[in-house]
Amino acid sequence: MPRKLVIVESPAKARKIQGYLGDDYEVEASVGHIRDLPQPSELPADMKKGPYGKFAVDVDNGFDPYYEVYADKKKKVAELKRALKDADELYLATDEDREGEAIAWHLLEALKPKVPVKRMVFHEITREAIQRALQNTRDLDTSLVDAQETRRILDRLYGYEVSPVLWRKVRQGLSAGRVQSVATRLVVERERERMAFVAAEYWDVTGTFGLAGEAAAAAPDDAGKAFGARLVQVGDARVASGRDFDDRGQLKPAAQRDGVRQLDEATAGAVVAGLADADFVVRSLETKPYTRRPAAPFTTSTLQQEASRKLRMSSRQTMRTAQSLYENGYITYMRTDSPSLSSEATGAARRQAAELYGADFVPEKPRVYASKNAGAQEAHEAIRPAGDSFRTPAQVAKELSGDQFKLYELVWKRTVASQMADAKGSTASVRLGAPLATVPGTTEAGVAGHDAVFAASGTVITFRGFLAAYEESSDVDRYAEDSLGAGGKVGDTDGEARLPQMAQGDALRGEDLEAAGHSTSAPPRYTEASLVKALEELGIGRPSTYASTISTIQDRGYVLTRGQAMVPSWLAFAVVRLLEEHFDRLVDYRFTAAMEADLDEIAAGRRDRVEWLTHFYFGDAAKGESGEGLRELVENLGDIDARGINSVPIGEGLQLRVGRYGPYVEDLSVEVKEGENPPRASVPDDVAPDELTVAKARELLAAGADDGKVLGTDPVSGNEIIAKAGRYGPYVTEVLDLPPIDTSLSAAAQKRAKAAQPKPRTGSLLKTQTLESITLEDALQLLSLPRVVGTDPESGEEITAQNGRYGPYIKKGTDSRTLPSEEAMFTVTLDEALELYKQPKRGRGRGAATPPLRELGDDPTTGKPIVVKDGRFGAYVTDGETNRTLPRDVTPESITPERAIELLAEKRAQGPAKKRTPAKKPAAKKAPAKKPAAKSAK
Repeated sequence: MPRKLVIVESPAKARKIQGYLGDDYEVEASVGHIRDLPQPSELPADMKKGPYGKFAVDVDNGFDPYYEVYADKKKKVAELKRALKDADELYLATDEDREGEAIAWHLLEALKPKVPVKRMVFHEITREAIQRALQNTRDLDTSLVDAQETRRILDRLYGYEVSPVLWRKVRQGLSAGRVQSVATRLVVERERERMAFVAAEYWDVTGTFGLAGEAAAAAPDDAGKAFGARLVQVGDARVASGRDFDDRGQLKPAAQRDGVRQLDEATAGAVVAGLADADFVVRSLETKPYTRRPAAPFTTSTLQQEASRKLRMSSRQTMRTAQSLYENGYITYMRTDSPSLSSEATGAARRQAAELYGADFVPEKPRVYASKNAGAQEAHEAIRPAGDSFRTPAQVAKELSGDQFKLYELVWKRTVASQMADAKGSTASVRLGAPLATVPGTTEAGVAGHDAVFAASGTVITFRGFLAAYEESSDVDRYAEDSLGAGGKVGDTDGEARLPQMAQGDALRGEDLEAAGHSTSAPPRYTEASLVKALEELGIGRPSTYASTISTIQDRGYVLTRGQAMVPSWLAFAVVRLLEEHFDRLVDYRFTAAMEADLDEIAAGRRDRVEWLTHFYFGDAAKGESGEGLRELVENLGDIDARGINSVPIGEGLQLRVGRYGPYVEDLSVEVKEGENPPRASVPDDVAPDELTVAKARELLAAGADDGKVLGTDPVSGNEIIAKAGRYGPYVTEVLDLPPIDTSLSAAAQKRAKAAQPKPRTGSLLKTQTLESITLEDALQLLSLPRVVGTDPESGEEITAQNGRYGPYIKKGTDSRTLPSEEAMFTVTLDEALELYKQPKRGRGRGAATPPLRELGDDPTTGKPIVVKDGRFGAYVTDGETNRTLPRDVTPESITPERAIELLAEKRAQGPAKKRTPAKKPAAKKAPAKKPAAKSAK
């Protein structure tokens, strides 16, 4: 019996939707994209020298792309074709964004259906949403497909033209990209600001104050306790705070014009001394209504930011978890630029808020949120709980894993809070003061006789409103130290704090007056949350791609993480400098944002993709004029000073070099003979760029020049034994007395002669050893490795104990076994070794056989049990036939059966690893796959 075929992207999505559609429908998954631009080396032999040979795109004929089905997707396409033969209708139900629309178009191109085709779209996977989608199908949106294809071709042109320049001038294997290079530049620029930053020293005075005299006696018991206040004015001059200084450690021009006074230690101390017996008086008191509105429902960007701040989840982890929640029907589509809610969702949020918190917590009219991005290209509703009525976190707690539950709870709270009433209250600001008395020994501070004015503020929430459900987090405030709440806590101005009831002229007592010194803070490094926010504010890229962009710059080694802070590597400095100096337009923020806006125009059908790509690649040369396109830019690069690109001046003749084997410092102020290198030292990975000061560089050079700690002489060889610090950690080695190499030989001959010389024995220190504690006996023991344990009486093979990349082990021929500790390398006996060999081999890093970490049920494809195991490269999921290492953001505890099934399905779809075979001439010439004039599904 003919059935309707529905194709979605993922197996999890397919299973969920199949349950809603019943037996009249067959739901299959494409498992993502099925086609793409091949690598030029993978093109058919007869095409490699043609117009498609460089990019797999014919740039001279309308930027026509040549697509090929992924090798690991050919089996999947064949399965879909077989399923289509028994179908009387085809529903393409991929996501309703550019990527989803492109997947649908590629499916049409590959499957070539002869039955009616319908485009089915939905923003949530619930029974009601799927039924509505079936009743409201549409045609394929060719403008969205054009925008995705333009972006794909643009990225291919950018990467294939610019990346080779990085290979030649910086390092092999590097990559440049339209968004990743700009994101890297942002992180590098922030680090440059930190490197150039000069801290300013300033002092202030704080104290604790309370009502005194008649005011205290008349005040009710609940009038409030003592409050903290900070000195803000001495005489007519405002006292400087951290915000008044620039990054060069100087008062800003505006502060100088206003006569702001920078207190030093002596002046601040004089203020404290001059106020020792002062009678303080309330100078002014102002009370204002306090209103705070809830944040809008989540977009992709704000979800990534808030999950980073509240849940400490990476962007990649957030999006993967959100994808799982969406595909299993818990939240709406997670790639969206819009904060708006449907009328059904608005009603659901208002009903739930009233049920949980009371009718007073729901405003009279629904709140309406509009997107600030006029070119929002993704789904047109915010991320919210799925359905026309929302399930509370308690109702889904038993169905979700740890990360899934946390993210669902975050989405639920934000959505419900967005339709709740404003928080109400009042904010009181008070200024109080007293004249400064003359104190012997402090007259030079110049404050005696002046008025000292302190300020404090406090907020009282009288109606919590949406705060009863949710409160948005914020990034670290660089100037938090400038603020002092009424509760007396530095930086606490948003928290609730009550000031005592008082009036102008009331007497106050001052206690615990204290002078404190401060240093201004360097600009904070980006976190994933603040980088996402910066990219969105600049209009660079799309929130749906930020997770992959951040992952790319981390995986490429451009950005490292220290806690949540993103620290650029020295490699990133070299790459960004080359791009700034020779491809400045391509990493310009406004130019990159304009490209994104142009892609929005193409997606809206208001701009032609071929015309836009022609201008980008050929520039005005396409019109016969001098061009500024990418091709001409690359062709006219001229000479690039690779040494200069890879060098960063530190000061005093010192510079940082990005070398083939990592960064190092060198001292150019030292005169050396021609052909010799100046003093050099490797820079450890844990030294951030802003920490590489002149002093630190000299410290590294001194350590590098150190011939090592002499431990003594090897009684057997007579060689001196030393301990040194190296790039990969401390080690011991022997000093060999080698004959000098003949300098009259050619450079190549000298290199061969050096390679032929005997190599000194070396050994890394054990984890329990340090350079300070290592002894000659310890060193000789390390240098004795590999140690011969004995001979296997059965095979006659020698058994040795040694240290390796994965830890200590014993070896017999090609067979090895892991040792339980580093010390066992020196103590293991032959009998113990033979006993280890009697046990089954269990892989590196494991002692005894261990049971599975988790059991996840049977795989629907193979019928075999799925388990999570611990392996050499970390935890992995397996059904006994297919193994898949867990992604970095998935733990054995958090993985769900659905996610495990999906991972195994993806791994099977990839097929076996490709083997290189000689290129064979195809039996018949294969014409390039081209899009039809109108990409529409009838």
